[in-house]
Amino acid sequence: MIRACNNRCVKASRPPETAAVEPRPARSFGPAFLLAQLGSHAARQFARRLAKLRLAPAHSGILHILAANPGLTQQALAARLGMVPSRLVALLDELGARGLTQRRISPRDRRRHELILTEKGKKTLARIGEIARDHQRALLAALSDTERDHLAALLQRVADHQGLTRNVHPGYKTLRP
Repeated sequence: MIRACNNRCVKASRPPETAAVEPRPARSFGPAFLLAQLGSHAARQFARRLAKLRLAPAHSGILHILAANPGLTQQALAARLGMVPSRLVALLDELGARGLTQRRISPRDRRRHELILTEKGKKTLARIGEIARDHQRALLAALSDTERDHLAALLQRVADHQGLTRNVHPGYKTLRP
């Protein structure tokens, strides 16, 4: 296209503003990409919500496991999370310093220490539950309750097929203290 510019003819580098531009359809990257995209977004949003309690998602997961398994040893917890026990120490120290967990000598084997939630830890876990429910409602607001249940069932089936440990985030394996 040629247009006038300062009394000279020049080739236009783009069409005039009045020309209609056809919108390109969005390219779909498929379910695997969408899962990664939503997973990353969901993790960032959950971490942001937990930060109000001065906690990270890794702390939340540990508290949940200890609530369901009182008296678990540090070694057993590390195995369940799929992480090296030495990496777990820093997280447990942080929780202990906040008064959320406690190490105690096992009454069954005095050579072992058990991990338990304190009363403060139980109250904090209840607050984490509220935050998690609010997070889930906000994240899945576009879906009906039936659709949410169906999505959860499908995703659990995929996770099981991939050999993922139920209720344990795979990020613990690469977590650094």
